[in-house]
Amino acid sequence: MDVQSKVIEILAEQALLEPSDVTPDSTPEELGIDSLGLVESIFAIEEAFDISIPFNANEPQNSDFDISSVAKIIAGIERLIAEKAA
Repeated sequence: MDVQSKVIEILAEQALLEPSDVTPDSTPEELGIDSLGLVESIFAIEEAFDISIPFNANEPQNSDFDISSVAKIIAGIERLIAEKAA
C-alpha cells in the first residue's frame, strides 16, 4: 500500500469517514478531526511507517510538520520516510 492510501485510510478511520470521502485538499478540520484525533492519527501514522513525526500537540503551529491539509501531511511523511532510508 502506498503512503497516500495508508495515510488517507488512517485519517478516514479517525474521522469515521470512508477513505473515498478524504481528498488531498481536505483539512483535518474539514474532516472533523480535533486536536486529540490528530494526535491519535499521527501516532497511528508513526506506527504504520516506523517514523517519528516532529509534531508538538501542545503547539502545533510551532511544529516542523505541516498538517494544514491531507496532501501536506502525505508530503511530510514521504519526506520523513526518504530521510530515514537515506
